[in-house]
Amino acid sequence: MKLQTLLSYLHTLSKDFGSDNPEITSIEHDNRKVKKGSLFICIKGYTVDGHDFAEAAVQKGASAVIAEKPLNLDVPVIIVRDTQRAMSVLADAFYGHPTQKLRLIGITGTNGKTTTSHLLEKIFHDANQRTGLIGTMYTKIGDTIYETKNTTPDSATLQKAFHEMVESKVDTAIMEVSSHALEQGRVHGCDYDVAVFTNLTQDHLDFHGTMERYKVAKSLFFSQLGNAYVENRPKFAVLNADDEASEDYIKWTAAHVITYGIDNEADLMAKDIHISSKGTEFSLVSTAFSRKVTLNLVGKFSVYNVLAAISAALCSGLELENILSSIEAVEGVSGRFELVNAGQDFSVIVDYAHTPDSLENVLKTIGEFARKKVYVVVGCGGDRDKTKRPIMAKIACEFATNPIFTSDNPRSEDPAEILKDMERGVTHKEYKVIQDRKEAIEFAVSQAEAGDVVLIAGKGHETYQIVGDNVLDFDDRLAAKEAIANKLSL
Repeated sequence: MKLQTLLSYLHTLSKDFGSDNPEITSIEHDNRKVKKGSLFICIKGYTVDGHDFAEAAVQKGASAVIAEKPLNLDVPVIIVRDTQRAMSVLADAFYGHPTQKLRLIGITGTNGKTTTSHLLEKIFHDANQRTGLIGTMYTKIGDTIYETKNTTPDSATLQKAFHEMVESKVDTAIMEVSSHALEQGRVHGCDYDVAVFTNLTQDHLDFHGTMERYKVAKSLFFSQLGNAYVENRPKFAVLNADDEASEDYIKWTAAHVITYGIDNEADLMAKDIHISSKGTEFSLVSTAFSRKVTLNLVGKFSVYNVLAAISAALCSGLELENILSSIEAVEGVSGRFELVNAGQDFSVIVDYAHTPDSLENVLKTIGEFARKKVYVVVGCGGDRDKTKRPIMAKIACEFATNPIFTSDNPRSEDPAEILKDMERGVTHKEYKVIQDRKEAIEFAVSQAEAGDVVLIAGKGHETYQIVGDNVLDFDDRLAAKEAIANKLSL
């Protein structure tokens, strides 16, 4: 696309972008990815400023630069007030407005985004639709999987992925939408058809500051969800009626609202819930139908995720019986209440629970079927919300018989200091501190007896541990299997 054609999408007070009109071959904000013909966009980050790398981008072949201040370069420099916003506009235009060419479903909330997105991907795949998925674990286009760094990528990466989905004949794309992405405008330009809200509990206060600001960041997803009522493309907000934030989101969206819940009255409800170590049963009830549902997934939180997925699928026009057939066939999602079986006579569960609410939910679920001791190996990530550390420790001590505090992803922080923060939340309960995560898992497994449950919380599907600037190979599931094998060999 020619530069001047691309710049025509920038509606600024000044239209004087000069007369140069090179062919733009890609849009980049990382100078390391620049190639001949790239448009380089200077983005101010938390640790680096893209303006400092503009000259390097030009040396690598950038044909033009978008910046927030004048730069002395040998290529056209287009000055805008907000380069993040400009990147969203330009990326959407450069890739041909891809989200207008497929059904797009987004899921936001503190917990449950990954499981809900994978449930939806399964439902639509089983409905003979070609699917795309963007989230915490990976990006998937058709049957091809790509690694991702953030739950929700930047706008240029997003639009490129959606373009590739369109090229691959994807019908429906499902993605996780983080509060960071909403506040930073990463999803500007994404034309969502269905916006799903799972829940709002404490997390990311290091970024948002307060729960109110966190709630408002999530609200952007629904307030930006189209104001026009288009006959052939209606917009839906799917909201959790049991979360009080939904009351505000209903007011702040112009979209059609569908609610789901367990405790409060909702359009779609789960009643008569029965949970075991093998799965969950409940009655799915609405004004139009009542069905018995049998899941291989465990826990009340799993029921909420399933309700969210069913609601979104119904909004998208799929048949209820086909939706339920897909849901009931799901065995689980990687790192989400994942059972580790290696021949032992006690249960080992790996879960991504890394917030107070998610940890409490998982431990409460285990409490419904555990008959003996419950061990929990749990830590808190470094360079993240410090206020939740003592809360996590308190929950671990309240709902587990044998809590073990350990390291998670300490990043730039001292693991010992993170553990001290956790210990401040506990005064009258015995617990054990083992800083080395592998040793903590080995200890829990070595102590477990027949009928006990060992929960390894916090990292779930992750196959690494971030210590300082190093990304080390580490998988809770593999560590648990090795510990079990060692125990059984004695």
